[in-house]
Amino acid sequence: MSDTVNKLPLDPITRPSVTDQVFDSLHDRIVSLDLPPGTRMSELEVARALGVSRQPVRDAFFRLSRLGFLVIRPQRATTVSLISEEKVMEARFVRTALETEVVRAACARMDDAGIARLRANVAAQDAAVAADDRVSFHRLDDDFHREICDISGHPFAWTIIRENKSHLDRVRLLSLAFNQPRTLVEHREILGALAARDSDAAVERMRLHLSRLIVEIDRLRAENPDYFAPVSGARSDPA
Repeated sequence: MSDTVNKLPLDPITRPSVTDQVFDSLHDRIVSLDLPPGTRMSELEVARALGVSRQPVRDAFFRLSRLGFLVIRPQRATTVSLISEEKVMEARFVRTALETEVVRAACARMDDAGIARLRANVAAQDAAVAADDRVSFHRLDDDFHREICDISGHPFAWTIIRENKSHLDRVRLLSLAFNQPRTLVEHREILGALAARDSDAAVERMRLHLSRLIVEIDRLRAENPDYFAPVSGARSDPA
């Protein structure tokens, strides 16, 4: 067995490449709205700002365009994509399908230590709301849902959710201007159902929590019309 492994053409594990670092930096700034929809991007300017050559920036731009975050037009400016309601709703559908099953599984495996971790997270969310610290609240929101995935025994579910929720995150961050207190209340309700080991209630609370975006997106579009792409056809969101 060892001889077979030694003959395999395996490359040494390395640190993230420059392209990966550029991609991560731009991706985080786009999702956090530090680079709002419609922002013009220049390979040269980004390369200068990050202190790298243009090639890794070009590669990162291509990856971001494949994910739908940049619009690259040859001979014209590259821009941060407008928010696609269709992509947001697709991400919400995937997240709801996974997290309703995850929260049911978490009820069956919940112990006092898990409840304590979730309560500590909710207490930190409360402090973030009081300080109107939206960045911290968003991080704690993610940590709350990730912790439930861990407790459920299906941590890979959070990996899938994280990979599919970037378009959703831009809308979530916009909504924190007005919905932090309501989100905190819903997290407390989910925690209460988990603490009671009431799987049906936990699933229903999670489903309602993740469905509120369907109503909020109309308000967000009205308040930020320049951020959203035109809606094509009738809205469809079956979950």
